[in-house]
Amino acid sequence: MTTSTAPALKPKRSPHFWRNTIEGYLFIGPVVLGLLIWTFGPMVASAYYSLTDYRIISAPEFIGFQNYIDLFTRDRLFIQSLSVTVRYAIMVMFLGQIVSLLIAVLLSQKLPGMSIFRTFFYLPIIVPFVASALLWRYLFNKDYGPINGLLTGIGLPEINWLGSPHSALFSLVIMSVWTGAVTTIIYVAGLQQIPEELHDAAKIDGGNSVQRFFYVTIPMLSPTIFFNVVTGFIAAFQFFVPAFLMTEGGPANSTYFYNLNIYEKAFQWLEMGYASAMAWVIFVIIMIITILLFRISNRWVYYESANES
Repeated sequence: MTTSTAPALKPKRSPHFWRNTIEGYLFIGPVVLGLLIWTFGPMVASAYYSLTDYRIISAPEFIGFQNYIDLFTRDRLFIQSLSVTVRYAIMVMFLGQIVSLLIAVLLSQKLPGMSIFRTFFYLPIIVPFVASALLWRYLFNKDYGPINGLLTGIGLPEINWLGSPHSALFSLVIMSVWTGAVTTIIYVAGLQQIPEELHDAAKIDGGNSVQRFFYVTIPMLSPTIFFNVVTGFIAAFQFFVPAFLMTEGGPANSTYFYNLNIYEKAFQWLEMGYASAMAWVIFVIIMIITILLFRISNRWVYYESANES
């Protein structure tokens, strides 16, 4: 005796299914076209040009991986600019995260008028990057800059901030830390999400302020720290405008950043194929660093379980 099962009935579509579908595609159409035309299209084109000898004024000539071979074997400035960028990224990450976190802790205190101070600390991100770079070039000026005026006023020697290979890179790090308002605001938001009950429990157990900070605040804030570290590294490897306006890569190539190297290769020497190869190399480096950060995040990033009370 055999039994037959009735075929499953397909759910009926709404009378307005196709109308809603078309409207949905029309709404996302501009974004999708923008990504295809202005993001993925140029990426595919640059991948092709990186395999060619392309100097704008002449048609691209396919040369295979020769641009990549020249980068690692013949181009001394490639290694120099990559070294400068890596050192800058490491310094700005450590110093920037520490300063931003400390400022965020201060801004999270329940004091009157704190919203005004939060607005004040956010102002640097509102100032255009070009304007802030010119402002800091004036502040760092060796002869009439206010920073050296303050140093001499308290009896300390002047520093040739942007004119010495030993201090120029660190000067740009200081400026980048000053513009880290977004990082500070993100830390403030993360601190506000930490349950107050955890601090109260730590107080009952006898924990002082320092112990509560390192054993309660930091673990609970670790996802926010991880987010800021990842986005900060990506931004650090794309640093360009201040170095271009304030030092032009000098002195002695001490601030010759990778993106500045790409800019000169592409728009001064018109080596578009070579510059495209450099762009793809830094893309791969950023991708590898991001993957490594995600791989090691399980060792120190604490994600609160959804079923925890």
